[in-house]
Amino acid sequence: MTSQPSRRGDPEAPDPLPIPVVDNHTHLDISREGQSIGVGDIGPALRAAARVGVDRVVQVGCDPVGNEFAVAAAEAYPSVLAGVALHPNEVPGLAARGELDGALARVEELAAHPRVRVVGETGLDFFRTGPEGHALQEESFRAHIDLAQRTGLTLQIHDRDAHDDVLRVLADAGAPERTVMHCFSGDLVMARECVARGYHLSFSGTVTFKSAKDLRDALAVTPLELLLVETDAPYLTPHPWRGASNSPMLVPLTVRVMASVLGVAVPTLCEALSENAERLYGPW
Repeated sequence: MTSQPSRRGDPEAPDPLPIPVVDNHTHLDISREGQSIGVGDIGPALRAAARVGVDRVVQVGCDPVGNEFAVAAAEAYPSVLAGVALHPNEVPGLAARGELDGALARVEELAAHPRVRVVGETGLDFFRTGPEGHALQEESFRAHIDLAQRTGLTLQIHDRDAHDDVLRVLADAGAPERTVMHCFSGDLVMARECVARGYHLSFSGTVTFKSAKDLRDALAVTPLELLLVETDAPYLTPHPWRGASNSPMLVPLTVRVMASVLGVAVPTLCEALSENAERLYGPW
């Protein structure tokens, strides 16, 4: 790997991929600098990504405002599909304000939109939410699983410091046929369990970090037909731009590291990533 460049300024575009791929999970409505971003503002990011071979994205909502943005973006741009859900860390606050039931009902309404192909991101987060919020998170998680089952949409799961409980809930509630572990953060053992259950594993820029040997070990045992790639932009920027703001344009950096870990040619991996995304979400 090359040395770390300055974290100031915008990352440079990487070499284009030989076959276009999908950014499986991005948040183009969020700015790490606190800037207000409208649907009309994301065109440049989408065009920059397309120039390097990332020609489709899944814009994922996390809260009521983000869900509306995701659907509006999918209506405005042919390269965008939407995911709608309530992020587990949003759930306790919504419940405290008496807004959780209404927010869940709106997610279900939006899930009927033809450009919405994902229920997510939902799941459990025991890093930012303490034990007092765990029961509410699980209740919301189960509601999202039920929605994905009833609608036939793909389920995208957020799992942070909650691996065993996420797997427990999925086993108990019955995971939908198409289940994705977004930004997979488990180890080799968890990866093997997810693969045995037929879940897709989506890897982000974290797999490029020098300290992420356990994550690369997990990637190495994941079959091509269960792999996806994502940014989780604007976070988790891949090496060598770690610390800068992430964007779909940087997906090729992650793809090339993934191909090296798997011992496959970059075009082979690109083809698999694209086919997997279209199998999960349908045509753009």
